[in-house]
Amino acid sequence: MEELKLGLKTLLADTFVMYFKTHSYHWNIEGIHFSQYHDFFGNIYLDVYGAIDPTAEQLRALDEYAPMSISELYDYKTIQEDQDRPELLVDMLTNLQSANDAVISSLNKTFELASQQNEQGTADFAAGRLDVHKKHGWMIRSSLKRIG
Repeated sequence: MEELKLGLKTLLADTFVMYFKTHSYHWNIEGIHFSQYHDFFGNIYLDVYGAIDPTAEQLRALDEYAPMSISELYDYKTIQEDQDRPELLVDMLTNLQSANDAVISSLNKTFELASQQNEQGTADFAAGRLDVHKKHGWMIRSSLKRIG
């Protein structure tokens, strides 16, 4: 059970970092494709933001506390933050694809561990989020092909 709790903390941290990364791209996109990608990033960050609270509640349902500080949360993340502001859309999309892949990895691990522990609600939650992130991945990859 401890491994599942750790997996959920990693999922929470990765979801939070992906949310912030996507929101910052929404704020900072410039150029000829501003309107399209401002909306594109906005749709993704709203969805990912909506998953943060339910992920923390999955932890609480297992009688585990969610991280209480940003530094504690970041101890669990696997997604690298941007050190510099990406100026090119292709860099933003590539970074976002990597972040989405990390969330998918965290979700797969959570699903596997929850299934092993017979925690069907957590497994169902992870499965639902996997479908959403697979769609995000498809949309990001399709955008990269269009501009790449």
